Amino acid sequence: MSRTRRFVLALSVVLAALAASLLTAPGAQAHEERPVTFPDGSGSVPELRTGEPDLLVCKTDRAAFERRIAGFPAPLKARNLTLYERCARDGYRHLQQAVDAVDRPGLTIAILPGLYEEEPSQPPPTGACAALEARTSSLGYQILSYEQQRQCPHNQNLVAVLGKKDLQIEGTGASRLDVVIDAGYRKLNALRADGSDGVYFRNFTAQRTTFNSLYVLAADGFVIDDVLTRWNDEYGFLTFASDHGLYKNCESYGNGDSGIYPGSASDINDGRGYDVPRYSIEITGCRSHHNMVGYSGTAGDSVWVHDNEFDHNMGGASMDSAFPGHPGLPQNHARFERNLIHDNNQNYYRYVADGTCARPPVDRGYEQGVVCPQISMPPGTGIITAGGNWNLYEDNWVYGHQRAAFYLSAVPAFIRGESAWGKQADTSHHNRYAGNRLGVDRSGTARPNRTDVWWDGQGRGNCWQSDAGAASPGALPDCGARRGDVSGGTDRLVGEPVKLAQLLVCADYSVQARRLPAGCDWYGARGLQRVETQLALGSSLVLALAGLALWRRRLRGHRLAGAATLIGLAGLALDVAGSTLALTPTFVPALALLLTGVWWTLLGLALRPVRPVLAAATVLLGALTLLDAFDKAILMVPGIPVSPAWLRLLLGVVWVLWAVVAAGARGPSPTPSAPPQPDTPRNPDADTPRNPEADTPRHPEADTPGGPGADTPGGPAAGAGAPGGAGAPGETWAHGRTGEARPAGRTGEAGPHGEASA
Repeated sequence: MSRTRRFVLALSVVLAALAASLLTAPGAQAHEERPVTFPDGSGSVPELRTGEPDLLVCKTDRAAFERRIAGFPAPLKARNLTLYERCARDGYRHLQQAVDAVDRPGLTIAILPGLYEEEPSQPPPTGACAALEARTSSLGYQILSYEQQRQCPHNQNLVAVLGKKDLQIEGTGASRLDVVIDAGYRKLNALRADGSDGVYFRNFTAQRTTFNSLYVLAADGFVIDDVLTRWNDEYGFLTFASDHGLYKNCESYGNGDSGIYPGSASDINDGRGYDVPRYSIEITGCRSHHNMVGYSGTAGDSVWVHDNEFDHNMGGASMDSAFPGHPGLPQNHARFERNLIHDNNQNYYRYVADGTCARPPVDRGYEQGVVCPQISMPPGTGIITAGGNWNLYEDNWVYGHQRAAFYLSAVPAFIRGESAWGKQADTSHHNRYAGNRLGVDRSGTARPNRTDVWWDGQGRGNCWQSDAGAASPGALPDCGARRGDVSGGTDRLVGEPVKLAQLLVCADYSVQARRLPAGCDWYGARGLQRVETQLALGSSLVLALAGLALWRRRLRGHRLAGAATLIGLAGLALDVAGSTLALTPTFVPALALLLTGVWWTLLGLALRPVRPVLAAATVLLGALTLLDAFDKAILMVPGIPVSPAWLRLLLGVVWVLWAVVAAGARGPSPTPSAPPQPDTPRNPDADTPRNPEADTPRHPEADTPGGPGADTPGGPAAGAGAPGGAGAPGETWAHGRTGEARPAGRTGEAGPHGEASA
């Protein structure tokens, strides 16, 4: 790595360090789990078994059961009645009892229609289970080892499936709502499958937990089929450190983080390009809505997400490298295609602001539509990628978003706990956005996004489709016809300064502390409340005052400088206007930079005669500003490690100080054409000091009447000795060396022979 790149990288790390305490603040942590490794990948996606179940679970109230199945189709109703008769004889009343009875791989548990609250699992832990020694997460729960989970399975789980292989658990109802597993906000997880390869879940609902409804951990092979999860503090579905997984025909809503979370999916494609042999997890046919975010995945690696619908969340989908403790970071190789991602404009932060989310979960009103957002994210966004690489977003429908369709930013490696210098800029590379239908629904109706693209500018190999609409920056690298082809690509080590400032401010969020950062429009700031507008206004005022002072003290009356100053004031005013939410994705920010660059360039030319060094710096600042306008509106400048905005910012700080000093300094006094007159008339008879030069031997001709030294009109005494034609009043001039004149003394002073010189 060159010295220049090392310096810029160090600068970017310092800037990112300012965000670290915010991004890793308590309450901003994602899923925390025991240390876990990926499966060896020797498993496979399990197949649905359709034979008779091995174990049955049902309730004892036959009348209630018959009411539940009354509307079923006749064949399904008859089957359920038959199963109920069998279950009444030798079945189980709680799902956990049936799971505990599994003694070999390949068994199927059938759950008959009913509400399963698992009463034996509900009580809080006692005895040894109440005194387990384990690290506490930022959210207050213990991070238990696998052995501790086996020892005390119901400390955190309503139903615990631990180490069971090829187990199938399915509901027998007509829909997934006929079998409901309800934790009643008493447990972290409604159903946890830990180390259970080949597990298959089908046709039921899990709900109301203080973390997530259905949790699959460290599994090589799982299927989630036609399952509904809802009303949880964090996630609906959470799968972690798993491989050979399949979500299909699922639904999730009412969750404080995401409905679907394939976190730390097996990192099988690390080091590859776009073409990969397989994906570790497939998600298809699912709908996730009315959550904080529909889909999310810290280290969501090698996940194929297709033919789903993510709608009416705060954000449609997100993947990131922002949280430590997740194997497989940085995130890579997600593939999104043919998904409907639309109208993700909910803003649930109001429930944090009004104190609703500070109540106990059972009192918050999740069932009535309350959602308590667990982390910071920009509402009104389709797909957010915070520190991902080699992701493909192709052939999706993305429309109706009040902020942006696509949102891409980088995350430095130390935030995930890696301090090596070479890794600090290893995210936000090779993300491809191509062939998507932006701002229009499937019927062809226009449903525009406010902005199609928001990008912080960092990374290499990223590209977007050429028909993307409003974007920030306005100029984007274009995707070629083949994956990997990029036109106008860049390779920058740090994002735009204003966007980095926004991310810094907005990250300081905590649902537990009810802290919603002022200045961030994610939480409702508008107009001058927004940090971007505050920065634009403050910097414009400082530049305007410095420029006006410089013009008034040094260039007033200079027509070129006056015209330049007016242009500059217009540019600075447009810079403030262009920082607003409505105008950011338009031509206004680039026009503001253009006018400001012209101002500095002309001002520098006007300064050349009086301040040549400052003039050169001012012209350079103007050139950088014009380059920044070109970079944002026409073509991102290739081959530079940082945006021109960074260079402009650094030189601009120096220029302001320099301009203030130049404007305030006393200007140089013009050289007098003759010695100054005394303040008061001199007395000819006064005993004043003699002029030393009066004692200098004079030229012999100096005393000769009519000679060259005579004080005759037109002679040297008339002013020949002073440039400009006149000597000082009352002073005569004598010749020394040939061609040189000097003062000989004042009127009334003695000459060299004791004679008066006049």
